[in-house]
Amino acid sequence: MRMRKKKWAEPYLQEHQDYALVSGEPYRGKWKSLLHTDVLHVEIGMGKGDYLNQMASMYPDEGWVGIEKDRSAAAVAARKVFESEHPDLSNKRMIVGDAAEILAWFAPGEVDVIHLNFSDPWPKKYTHKRRLSSQAFLERYDILLSRGGSIRMKTDNTGLFEDSVLYFLENGFTFTEFSADYRRNPHPEDAVTEYEQRFMDLGQPIYQLRAVRSREKKE
Repeated sequence: MRMRKKKWAEPYLQEHQDYALVSGEPYRGKWKSLLHTDVLHVEIGMGKGDYLNQMASMYPDEGWVGIEKDRSAAAVAARKVFESEHPDLSNKRMIVGDAAEILAWFAPGEVDVIHLNFSDPWPKKYTHKRRLSSQAFLERYDILLSRGGSIRMKTDNTGLFEDSVLYFLENGFTFTEFSADYRRNPHPEDAVTEYEQRFMDLGQPIYQLRAVRSREKKE
């Protein structure tokens, strides 16, 4: 569901452009240096930023970049960072923009893990091409992922998960993790957001996979 537009969002984003970047181009190929890390995570569709913030705190030696095109959601995410007790930008940033432009923001082989968390399922068939796991996006991810890099996906939507499994297989990926009920076992290494917890409280299974290239990446 799209967030209602917030009047304060635009001026807030303008005020905090050191975190909420209008473009990732200035840091293309330089993210690991900026975030002082050897491991770079990118979350596409970060929403209000809860997952990225928690994971950045849990793994302070790894770099985290979130992408969010809804400017009101992005502003909420930024405010959560700056209104926290100890704001810390040392290992995280956010790009406010459409992930369709991701190749302009990251260099080939620069990203180690791409996270797709509870992405818009775009259920109507004519909108499937907009899915973040569609062929067009997988082709982009393949360029950006490092050797041995992976895509991690979680969703509560059965149809999206089933279709995405086929998308991955048809585009040369294989699975190193796969679950139709991910949270039936504890995963303390993976943050649970308030949004995800709602589904868990309802007994809704969380579908999860980790995909890697089936064949060796060319340098």
